[in-house]
Amino acid sequence: MQRGIISKYEPYKTVPLRDRTWPDKVLDRAPIWASVDLRDGNQALAIPMSVEQKLEMFELLVGIGFKEIEVGFPSASDTEYRFLRRLIEENRIPEDVSVQVLVQAREHLIRRTFESLQGAPKAIVHLYNSTSPVQRKVTFNLDKAAVKKIATDGTALVKELAPELKGTALRFQYSPESFSATEPDYALEVCEGVMDVWQPSAAHPIILNLPATVECAPPNVHADQIEWFCRNLSRRDAAIISLHTHNDRGTGIAATELGLMAGADRVEGTLFGNGERTGNLDIITVALNLYAQGVDPGLDLSDIPRIRSIYERTTRMPVPDRQPYAGDLVFTAFSGSHQDAIKKGMDLRRKQKAQGDGEAAPLWEVPYLLIDPEDIGCSYEAIIRINSQSGKGGVAYILQRDFGLDLPKAMHPEVGMLINEAADAQGRELSGEEIFNLFKATYVDLGEPLSIKSFKREDHETDDAEQAVTISAQARYEGKDQLIRGEGNGPISAFVGALQSQGWKDFKLLDYRQHSIGSGSRTKAAAYIQIERDDGTCFFGCGIDASIEVAGLRALVSAFNRAHG
Repeated sequence: MQRGIISKYEPYKTVPLRDRTWPDKVLDRAPIWASVDLRDGNQALAIPMSVEQKLEMFELLVGIGFKEIEVGFPSASDTEYRFLRRLIEENRIPEDVSVQVLVQAREHLIRRTFESLQGAPKAIVHLYNSTSPVQRKVTFNLDKAAVKKIATDGTALVKELAPELKGTALRFQYSPESFSATEPDYALEVCEGVMDVWQPSAAHPIILNLPATVECAPPNVHADQIEWFCRNLSRRDAAIISLHTHNDRGTGIAATELGLMAGADRVEGTLFGNGERTGNLDIITVALNLYAQGVDPGLDLSDIPRIRSIYERTTRMPVPDRQPYAGDLVFTAFSGSHQDAIKKGMDLRRKQKAQGDGEAAPLWEVPYLLIDPEDIGCSYEAIIRINSQSGKGGVAYILQRDFGLDLPKAMHPEVGMLINEAADAQGRELSGEEIFNLFKATYVDLGEPLSIKSFKREDHETDDAEQAVTISAQARYEGKDQLIRGEGNGPISAFVGALQSQGWKDFKLLDYRQHSIGSGSRTKAAAYIQIERDDGTCFFGCGIDASIEVAGLRALVSAFNRAHG
């Protein structure tokens, strides 16, 4: 690797576009989507898809809503030829779907391509040849005029053969391969020459696909290239400008979005960005980016887990854990501050929905979550996961979401620290069940040194005609069975009175809360009590029971036992 002056590589070439307009544009509608999973995606696989796997992928793409699907390079591969013929002969192509076929601008390949398309209801013939300086020099050893002639001769042959596809609604697409590395004026000259031969119109436009075959410049330069091209194309109304970005610099998605802002109409890409080297454009990410800003992407992405499952099975390619929208961890927070913010956002959203009275869903405003996971078929179960970096809010969220325990806010830091220390000691993530079991072992139904075997409640009036409660409990304290008795304005205060009558009370009651868990006949109650000992230390206890009264007493006993354990 060179240091200092780098002589091996040259800077990217900018475009002379001083009055660019694309930075002020806003994407407010979806482009035309074209899937190239069965071509570009398939050719990049270590083990290409079988015909059966291709059929499954094709059906998935149709189900998602793609209306233009590049199904292969039938003139270059017998497998791809047979696949296309099977789609046609078994009537697997919906009437509103165009199958796209790729072909180099070479006569025998073009003729073979037309053979493969016989009987297709709708088709796009995608002709290409390389136009960049390095391709002209290294691959073809031809000058500009000769390379342009390859494109125009190929177009002329496609036009000549088009009438042979009787009953097929045929469209034509041309790609100056390596457009991003081609001189803009020359790429325009070649495309103008192709249009001169094809003679498109506004009613029957040509598709001009401008590939970033290798991503060799930042996305803003790509946008300049697209805007310059669109502004200088003589018959812009007779052309659909299509993008086909790759991800060599890691900015393929940004390049596509800026290219759309710059005037492009159409996008080619693959599911999850599968493709040569660093991959093609990930159409799912661009589509959901539009959705996240309130634009209908025109694709059904409501079940990403299913789409991912079929993709991984047919391509044998895993979707990374951090893949935008689709990875296992993209809606997951381990950080404590993130978890706390997410919990607050989800709590507020539940409150807003409960108060909505059937109105439209409230605006999505949950910190750290770009979209609602449920919109794309993902559940809330994995939003917050607990390890040693997690915080109080995350632990409280898990206990509430999975086990119905709505802990008092003052309890969150203490419980969060308990769980974090356990995760740190074990050096791994803790499951929800492990968190719940640790919470129960620490706070719920603790039986030493005090336990209650049974109790009886009596309601009566005092001499002042006020309501009072007397509790008689069969208790066991430090190994000895005793009958204790106390009075108060409720069962909790009466039990505190019973403890005081025995000389066991060395605390004051700070807080008592309760709530139901579940609904119907299986409803239980959870109670939380906080006490403060005479030395100033505080302790929480929790009780869970079908009876709210019993749950409260158990919470008090648990807090007492924690204070004296």
